[in-house]
Amino acid sequence: MIPEDTIHAFGGSLKTYSKDRIIFNEGERADFYFQIQTGQVKMYNMTEEGKEFVQGYFESGNSFGEPPLFGAFKYPATALALETSKIYMLSKLAFFKLLKTHPDIHLKFTKLICKRMVYKAKIAREVSIYPPEHRILTLLHHLKGSTQRDNSFEVPLTRQQISDLTGLRVETVIRAIKKLEKSEALAIIDRKVYI
Repeated sequence: MIPEDTIHAFGGSLKTYSKDRIIFNEGERADFYFQIQTGQVKMYNMTEEGKEFVQGYFESGNSFGEPPLFGAFKYPATALALETSKIYMLSKLAFFKLLKTHPDIHLKFTKLICKRMVYKAKIAREVSIYPPEHRILTLLHHLKGSTQRDNSFEVPLTRQQISDLTGLRVETVIRAIKKLEKSEALAIIDRKVYI
């Protein structure tokens, strides 16, 4: 999202996180901007029953954990490296200086945060009132819409990841996807889901 040379110019550093290493914990103070050079990160909360509820998956080129920087609140979720990941870190103060001197980058962040807010609102509504099939379709249509594709879209998530993102059990996701395939709301080709 932010060009690497710009991150370096504002004092950013590249840090390597091994697989399954926590980057920050829910409830910690937000002091850094994070951007993935290589790897994958998930942000999640743990329920009282010990089940993960995944807030999002982030890959190379993505940033994560910015809202607490803007809102001056603590991290609302834990971030974990899913594989060995190289992540740029930029102090909060340097991040804001960068945004003030690069309004085009600032605008990109405004748009990104708005998209994430819409996604959170959709998922909150889905989890509270709709059946599994509706929750899954809403998630998949959101993913397809964020890629700006009109044609068939291969869903880049496993059944487990869909479960984590919708708050459903994996078994429920599997049954719901089969039901959606029968109703022709989606297709399964070589075990991959297409919408």
